[in-house]
Amino acid sequence: MIDAVVTRFGLARMPFGRDLPPSRLHRHADCGEAAARITWAVSDKTIAMITGEVGTGKTVAIRSAVADLDPSGHTIIYIGNPATGVRGILAHVVTALGGKPVHGTAALAVQAWAVLAGEAAERGRTPVLIIDEAHMLGHDQLESIRMMTNHDMDSSTPFATILAGQPTLRHSVKLGVLAALEQRITVRYQMKGMTPDETAGYIRHHLEQAGRTTELFTSVIRGSKAKNWTLRRSCRGRRVRGGEAKSAATRGGSQMSATFGYLRRRRSCR
Repeated sequence: MIDAVVTRFGLARMPFGRDLPPSRLHRHADCGEAAARITWAVSDKTIAMITGEVGTGKTVAIRSAVADLDPSGHTIIYIGNPATGVRGILAHVVTALGGKPVHGTAALAVQAWAVLAGEAAERGRTPVLIIDEAHMLGHDQLESIRMMTNHDMDSSTPFATILAGQPTLRHSVKLGVLAALEQRITVRYQMKGMTPDETAGYIRHHLEQAGRTTELFTSVIRGSKAKNWTLRRSCRGRRVRGGEAKSAATRGGSQMSATFGYLRRRRSCR
């Protein structure tokens, strides 16, 4: 059925997928600003906090920023599921840098600190610790991240940290128990979503990436701000442009219904 859908709508592949390489992602102003701040945080070896509602493009901004980094001078440590406790995060850091996690959380914390410092001092590469879904982090996990940044009597940090999560992350770090961490977050950005014009550009971009050379939808979704996941759900339900809509209704209505039913089940929007 997928081949029939692709052929029917003049596509080379299914649109609105998550598998686009970073160089072909749609970068609207909000995404570009977030990526620029992440890049600055990496160059300054500091802590950045990127927040936004579900679907505003936080992970896309991270992918864009990481793609622009020199791979020979940076080591990316990505944690997509932080719900593993303090030991899980520390063990992931050690393993990503080629070490074997030791027993005992206290000893593991020292080991994680040592491999991060060694990556910078011995290999000349800046470790970049990226924690997605960071709003799921507990206070003990956030505090352990702060403790890893202590280096050379707290005068420098050998690695950069990017925390990306939903808006509740901003409220969590403002709690008194995390005051020390809150002071160390020097880069902050709240992603808001796309404007109507950017929404239209987003739809055109993804259709072009899928091989569509002519306009498909009669209009864009209107609203003050558009989130990627709600946009995808909406644009898949729009009617097809001009004669194609009439043709689909008269000759291929059942096929078109099945097509958009499939599209609605694909949740993520990148």
